Amino acid sequence: MTSWQRWIERPQRLWIRRALFQVHLWVGLGIGLYIVAISISGSAIVYRPELRRQFSRKIVVAESGRRMSVEELAQRAQRAYPSYEVDNIREAQTPSEPDDVVMEREHKRIERLFDSYTGADLGDPRSATVRAVDWIADLHDNLLAGRGGRLANGIGSCFLTLISLTGVVVWWPGIKNWRRSTTVSWKSRFPRLNWDLHSALGFWFWLFVFVWGISGIYFCFPGVFSPSIHATDLGTSFLSLIAELHVGRFNGLTKAVWTILGFVPAASAVTGAVMWWNRVLRKKFRRPYRLTSRVVDARDKAAISTR
Repeated sequence: MTSWQRWIERPQRLWIRRALFQVHLWVGLGIGLYIVAISISGSAIVYRPELRRQFSRKIVVAESGRRMSVEELAQRAQRAYPSYEVDNIREAQTPSEPDDVVMEREHKRIERLFDSYTGADLGDPRSATVRAVDWIADLHDNLLAGRGGRLANGIGSCFLTLISLTGVVVWWPGIKNWRRSTTVSWKSRFPRLNWDLHSALGFWFWLFVFVWGISGIYFCFPGVFSPSIHATDLGTSFLSLIAELHVGRFNGLTKAVWTILGFVPAASAVTGAVMWWNRVLRKKFRRPYRLTSRVVDARDKAAISTR
């Protein structure tokens, strides 16, 4: 049989397929927790704009006397937070709204609302829900580590893209069994059910995972994409589409679909780890137990024979 025939009939015997399987396996195990975190956090922030609007704090201040000038308000904020420096003050659009003061200390930024009539500190402009959503968004974008986290996130996106590409090759089971690898037998035993889930998820949602990997690279390393791509209208439209496909905020339907499918990479990582446990680690843990059992049985038999 030629290499092509072996690929069509029995791909498991090809060395290139075995090599790519090892890459797929160990890269997947190595960044499994990262994939789970990015997957779940990505689903959680699809509706971030709506959540911010819904749960934003709406504070009304009493209009009493003269409003403070920007300089006076900056002095009040500086006295309230002496270790910070005022970076920016966004004045309210209406007389009944508080002013938004942004302050910095080294690499930390905080925002506070101030009553421009009394100078009182009214707290964080974000509600607890909005702060939680922003925290999840920072986890998804920067791994809670600023620029270093964004760099690590870009490397993780490269590995996710590699997993998706090797998965295309590893998934192919041969011409006789490919249909079986696209479905899930829900009545099978757990190891087989887990394998079916991993295989079927890879087949039906491969394109989503691949696009998320590529768009993640674009967000973290925009310079990787050739400047010539940015220079053309077609290239700019393509990159814009890639960015929009990452979040899926086209309409209400796509938001719901992206929220659900965002869990697919996490499910694939978990089922892949369980598959490795069933095929490798479980057997290794069983062997010492079996050997110990045999030794104990042999001792028992020897004790009985001497009686």
